[in-house]
Amino acid sequence: MWARGPPEPRRRCWLRALRRRLPVLGWLPRYSPGWLQLDLIAGVTVGLTVVPQALAYAEVAGLPPQYGLYSSFVGCFVYCFLGTAKDVTLGPTAIMSLLVSSYAFHDPVYAVLLTFLSGCIQLAMGLLHLGFLLDFISCPVIKGFTSAASITISFNQVKNILGLHGIPRQFFLQVYETLRRIGETRPGDAILGLVCLAALAGLRAMKSRLPPTSHTEPLATRASYLIVWTCATARNALVVLFAGLVAYCFQLRGSQPLTLTGSIPQGLPPCRLPPFSKAVPNGTMPFGTMVEDMGVGLAVVPLMGLVETIAIAKAFASQNDYRIDPNQELLAMGFANVLGSFFSSYPVTGSFGRTAVNAQTGVCTPAGGLVTGALVLLSLAYLTSLFYYIPKAALAAVIISAVVPMFDARIFRMLWRVKRLDLVPLCVTFLFCFWEVQYGIVAGVLVSGILLLYSIARPPLQVSGQGTLLVQPGSSLHFPAIEHLRDVICSRALSAPSPCSIILDCHRISSIDYTVVVGLAELLQELRKHGISLAFCSLQDQVLRALLAADLEGFRHFPSWEEAERCSGAEPGGSGAAPFDSTSTSESSLLPTGLIQ
Repeated sequence: MWARGPPEPRRRCWLRALRRRLPVLGWLPRYSPGWLQLDLIAGVTVGLTVVPQALAYAEVAGLPPQYGLYSSFVGCFVYCFLGTAKDVTLGPTAIMSLLVSSYAFHDPVYAVLLTFLSGCIQLAMGLLHLGFLLDFISCPVIKGFTSAASITISFNQVKNILGLHGIPRQFFLQVYETLRRIGETRPGDAILGLVCLAALAGLRAMKSRLPPTSHTEPLATRASYLIVWTCATARNALVVLFAGLVAYCFQLRGSQPLTLTGSIPQGLPPCRLPPFSKAVPNGTMPFGTMVEDMGVGLAVVPLMGLVETIAIAKAFASQNDYRIDPNQELLAMGFANVLGSFFSSYPVTGSFGRTAVNAQTGVCTPAGGLVTGALVLLSLAYLTSLFYYIPKAALAAVIISAVVPMFDARIFRMLWRVKRLDLVPLCVTFLFCFWEVQYGIVAGVLVSGILLLYSIARPPLQVSGQGTLLVQPGSSLHFPAIEHLRDVICSRALSAPSPCSIILDCHRISSIDYTVVVGLAELLQELRKHGISLAFCSLQDQVLRALLAADLEGFRHFPSWEEAERCSGAEPGGSGAAPFDSTSTSESSLLPTGLIQ
């Protein structure tokens, strides 16, 4: 009979694991009325922001407006229970909408299936603790993508500002057609769009310049501060409301110079399985064909969603002094997308703008998301008839105002000063994204990978000395680097006027692999033929164990390069290196048969 451990420690371990998977259990027992008040204010404020943005982002994704609202409530509810950052809000974003536009082909069936599959991939990554894969998407690639996305999304909305129709979505064709047909601009849409843009920019600037206030200020001062701050924070809702009232007034007068959003189906989306096939005129498109059509999007969409969410969560966790669990964030994102696909959602991710609003309103827990989700559901249930009158030019102004700050011109100057080589993946990603978003991201990741592999294959080597050469690798040795190391050592040693000794300083080498050991064995043999000794110094324990286990012929090691230099007169294989000598009387057992000369 197996002995069981004490029940109390096992129970504590089980509770710890449960709290780790359900972070809500960590803060819910400590929830207070003070937190409730702040969470309610934050939830309402974010809700006033998300409703107009959701309608606008559906346009970016190439989907009917209601799909933006369908995508805005499930993530709020799921993240409340599974998220580890109190500030983060999940929902549609400009970046994700642009990706959905590229991979869902403006078809809601593809968009919902993409949501389900992306969620499954994110769940699998969270369960397998694969969050480290996100680290391979470098900051220059992300900055290049977001900066290009800022331009493409903004220009994509110019047609709605000008009231143009039938403009293609491909960026270069879009620029050409917009400029060619600029004479067809509808004055009503253009004037309203520009007024909305100016109002949004003014309210944003007003908020950034608001002086701080304190409880010692007079009541009138604090009240005016609150009014201005509320108007500036809820600027999207105010501008859309103003534009809708203008459109409604024109409608009452019997003339409508504005292009309106139009009818939106009223009511909540039905709860049903995501579509695994699609009806087409000639029959049914099977699941496999739809997956093939989405192609690389099944990797790009979930990865970019995770990058955006975790970057936002880390930034606000650092700012507000708490910690997040990246793998738990993967699970929260995965569950949000999987469950969202049952309610016709397209893929969601963390929103930087709405998260900033959440943090600035003093949210205390993720419970603020419950209020935001409830407001979206109320809008779907009762307000969709009013959305008919929202002008498309106003929604376009909301989108442009949201994405313009994503363009980071300073990154080019910063990389020029810090490391100019990082400009290569930045520029490759930036330029290719104007062709197709997926090509830009893939090209940027490939270029970053090539630069990373090159730095591994060509580590910095410092060679100094005359009679005794001191070789100091600047990083660990991996199999692509061993040939470069051999070439450098042999060329310097064999070009010396007389046989010399070589010391390989390994204090920066933390690991080696089998190919490196084979290469070092060949290097020892080659140098010995020319009467040149090679000694190792400052070996870390892990590297020393590997080399001793390999039983290299002529292998000598010393604790420091000074001691190695004092003993450099000893012949290879001699006893001068004792007690660190590890010579062998036979050919190295490491060398494959074809390598032993």
